[in-house]
Amino acid sequence: MKAFLIALAAAAAFQPIPAAAAKQAADLLIRHAVVIDVEGARPIPDQAVAIKGDRIVAVGGDAAVARAWTAPRRIEAKGRYLIPGLWDMHVHFGGGPALVEENKTLLPLYVAYGVTTVRDASGDLPNEVLHWRREIADGTLFGPTLLSSGPKIEGIKPVWKGTLETGSEADVDAAVDKLAGLGVDFVKITDSTLKPDLFLYAVRRVRAAGLRASGHIPMALTVGQAVDAGISSIEHLSYAYKAGVKDEAAIAADVAAGRITRAEAQARLDAGFDEVTAMAAYRTLRDRQVFVTPTLNIERTLAFLDSDDHSKDPFLAYVGPGLRKTYQWRIDRAAKATPEQIEARHREYRQTAAVLPMLAKAGVTIMAGTDAGFLNSFDYPALGLHQELALYVENGLTPAQALSAATRAGPAWFGKLDRYGSVEAGKQADLVLLDRNPLEDIHATRSVDTVVLRGIAHDRAALDRLLAEARAKVARWDAGAVQ
Repeated sequence: MKAFLIALAAAAAFQPIPAAAAKQAADLLIRHAVVIDVEGARPIPDQAVAIKGDRIVAVGGDAAVARAWTAPRRIEAKGRYLIPGLWDMHVHFGGGPALVEENKTLLPLYVAYGVTTVRDASGDLPNEVLHWRREIADGTLFGPTLLSSGPKIEGIKPVWKGTLETGSEADVDAAVDKLAGLGVDFVKITDSTLKPDLFLYAVRRVRAAGLRASGHIPMALTVGQAVDAGISSIEHLSYAYKAGVKDEAAIAADVAAGRITRAEAQARLDAGFDEVTAMAAYRTLRDRQVFVTPTLNIERTLAFLDSDDHSKDPFLAYVGPGLRKTYQWRIDRAAKATPEQIEARHREYRQTAAVLPMLAKAGVTIMAGTDAGFLNSFDYPALGLHQELALYVENGLTPAQALSAATRAGPAWFGKLDRYGSVEAGKQADLVLLDRNPLEDIHATRSVDTVVLRGIAHDRAALDRLLAEARAKVARWDAGAVQ
């Protein structure tokens, strides 16, 4: 027995030493990046990220990840800053069937500017947008991930086209059933002609169907009534401002009874803001998990059309002639304003923007959204999101808060933080590599070097080609070529 054990030990001593574990195979490896932890508001230097398919499979110290993973394509970040893909949570596609191609040309622009997901808040091309959503998901159309409300719910004969008109609870039921059948990502409800009681019914019905409700709150209702009904996000900061008016309920009641006009109601709202009332209302929004999409960029742009000349904006080269033509109605309306009305516009913008840090202080989740698209003059797709973030910081948010509004708030609203919103293993490989640190200067979000969209890397040269192709298309349309 002893001889057997000696022989066994000798044999073991001459066994070959196992080789180091074989490297795991990824498709893409990003080396030497500074990963921005958005939730923790901190940069993590010298990181590597391994990507396989459309998912991140490893993140960690550069040397350790490089030892464990190999990939046929590598990106040398050279200390650049890696953030999750940007989300624009309020965009519009529209202008009628003649402008379908002009709208589709906007999709690659989003990617070129680091915007990897957009939430379509309904225009007048809802069926086309839902079709693009499928094509993008299938890989047959290039663009950011597209989430859409489909056609919005409205009243009878509304201002807005492309809507589901409702004049009764039965109509609302049918509209919600139709939207559920279309597989929309959420439901948009607006207040052009929709009766206030049907607005509340529609919100409740949408929530009962397991969908999120977003929209404009009728002047004849309080924000609290919409929150109690179950609204999930408030679009435009002006509605959040309204919640801070001490006499909001009395003003809403007077509007509902026809005792005052909308203009008279607005004047009372402008004069009645109360910070104590506002903070109590905003804490309720926080507790009820109602998010706010400020769309400050369009509010500021429209407020200052009297003084800002946009006729030579470089981005106009990417906007088709039909879409540019839709800008004119707001331009014409602004040109007719009296000096008093112009001053009122400026004052209302400043008052509304001042609400933003109050919302943040109360703990309300702010979602970055631009309102970009047709009709909204000089509020440009893709570029507008970077302008939106800059306005957040200008009006009191920190760069970290602004960045979170564009990377984490959207996924949180959709219940998708398990897949998006951070640079972590298991998350979607939607990433943006920046030349500068956005935690130090929010304008750094514009310094896009590379965009990784669903695991595919597009370097600066590829992004520039996307921009050049869009510019060439617009030039042909401007020259009168057939779309």
